[in-house]
Amino acid sequence: MDWKEKRHTVLLCRWAVDNVSVVRRAPTWHSVSSLVDAIVGYFSFSCWILLIHSRPLSFVGYFSFSCESSERETKETMAEKTVVLYPSLGVGHLNPMAQLAKALLRRGGVSVTIAVVDPPEKDAVLAAALARLAAASPAITVRLLPIPPSSRDPSKAYSHPIMPILDALRAASPALREFLRSHAPAVDALVVDMFCIDALDVAAELAIPAYIFYPSAAGDLAVYLQVPDLCRAAPSSLKDMGKAPLEFAGVPPVRAHDMPDTMQDWESDVCQVRLQQLARMQEATGILVNSFEWLESRALKALREGHCLPGRSTPKIYCVGPLVDGGRTEENGERHACLGWLDRQPERSVVFLCFGSMGAFSAAQLKETARGLERSGHRFLWTVRSSRREHQSNSPDPDLEALLPDGFLERTKDRGSVLKNWAPQTEVLRHEAVGAFVTHCGWNSALEAIMSGVPMICWPLYAEQRLNKVHMVEEMKLGVAVDGYDEELVMADEVEGKVRLVMESEEGKKLRERMATAKEMAADAIKKGGSSDVELGEFLRGLGNIST
Repeated sequence: MDWKEKRHTVLLCRWAVDNVSVVRRAPTWHSVSSLVDAIVGYFSFSCWILLIHSRPLSFVGYFSFSCESSERETKETMAEKTVVLYPSLGVGHLNPMAQLAKALLRRGGVSVTIAVVDPPEKDAVLAAALARLAAASPAITVRLLPIPPSSRDPSKAYSHPIMPILDALRAASPALREFLRSHAPAVDALVVDMFCIDALDVAAELAIPAYIFYPSAAGDLAVYLQVPDLCRAAPSSLKDMGKAPLEFAGVPPVRAHDMPDTMQDWESDVCQVRLQQLARMQEATGILVNSFEWLESRALKALREGHCLPGRSTPKIYCVGPLVDGGRTEENGERHACLGWLDRQPERSVVFLCFGSMGAFSAAQLKETARGLERSGHRFLWTVRSSRREHQSNSPDPDLEALLPDGFLERTKDRGSVLKNWAPQTEVLRHEAVGAFVTHCGWNSALEAIMSGVPMICWPLYAEQRLNKVHMVEEMKLGVAVDGYDEELVMADEVEGKVRLVMESEEGKKLRERMATAKEMAADAIKKGGSSDVELGEFLRGLGNIST
């Protein structure tokens, strides 16, 4: 029977009968036992249950149970809210959404479904990530949204790798619409990835409040919201401005060539699409940002005070980060071998190099990097992918002997370890032996470094990473940049010099001290009552009367 019609009320009280809370649950309860089972799975204190029907008392049942914790206070909650998260394609977009889902579930009073676009061309990496998510977080529901093979024209030539992704997301709109329309209970909020702007139309059609999840830096968001105005005012495309500084509210000056490649040519189709998407971000009910107040206070102030959208309404900004992966073991439950190697190294003695899933370098660059590491004399753990040419030919594993200088592996075997393709980055960064992180400046990687207190040597490669470098080096002062990242080669002398600077110099010591403060402030932000915890609670309260 429907709970609204019959108005079942469950009174949950502790042994002290003067402490009573009223809890209303949305599902239909077909039996007393099913109701009790659900409550036992939801509450975590010892109590008595008294079930009362709204009609004259036809049944009164008493049940006692004890759960694992008695510390959580009884609190009044309203009906559970339903939130659907809609990430863009790729593991790099799924993972932050999954962390957001976990953060929402930890607060309670909400159910979360992640709707994932399932393209005809299967992605084994994405499938593996979804399997891990299902195993680790069964409370998160994952719904695949298939798109028909006919949605993509095989003869169509794309000008940029992001264009087929945007086409796939657009083709998934009918499946998303049907899923949201048929969802029971009704969806209270749709949270979309920054690339899923077309989903705003679906949400508006179904009268569902739509929020944007911005998984990167608040500084990036501040810049991007100002780009459409910059485009209208600029005399030429960014690609013609070279290293000319661009002024944006809330962030340090950004050189034109450090802006993402999708925005370099105003006339290109990819830039036109991105400009349309950015202009529509203000249509969202709010924007959730994967950052925290202490880290980006200036950018957040500019956003909240409307300086990034002058004369227009800025959506409510919720700073809810850092949302990072908690790390994982191997599928067989064992630690990765590299962690055992780190166990044998002195504290803060190892330089860790890892450049993300797309961090493929030329063979010439790999050799220069190796020479720089060898000359530095410091211990290192280096994840190497196939060179760009091999990467394009789908070579499964890099041939280290061919890619690295002759004899390099033998000469450095006592102080270095080279891994093929992948390392458990989160666990490595948290290891006490790691003293520096050479990174491509992906935002997930930056947050993991901050949560681990490891200073960064910034070597941006693609997408928004050059922009992130500006924030991390010039605004946050949590790293140093590799000179030549924007040239054909970063030379061995530069690699050696930056490693020595971070590991040996007074400047490196100051970096470590500031990073230690950042680590502490990040932990404070997400703990109960911290700035990000409070803002996540504000987001939930905005969906209705949820006790948070």
